[in-house]
Amino acid sequence: MKRIWPYVVPGVILALVGIVWTLQGLNVLGGSAMSGSPLWATIGPIVLAVGVVLIVIAIVIARRRKAD
Repeated sequence: MKRIWPYVVPGVILALVGIVWTLQGLNVLGGSAMSGSPLWATIGPIVLAVGVVLIVIAIVIARRRKAD
């Protein structure tokens, strides 16, 4: 079980940051210099996708270890 944590923790953090950056870039979350910026509306989903990929890798590792 220890081996999945290096993927899960950064994956969740990156996914959450990606969501926040996307919402700020789309001007849904205001009050920041990033609000309404198309740059962050582009970077946010990329960071979110990297986070989701890390979480999926952790799930695959966990399932393979259970199967063995």
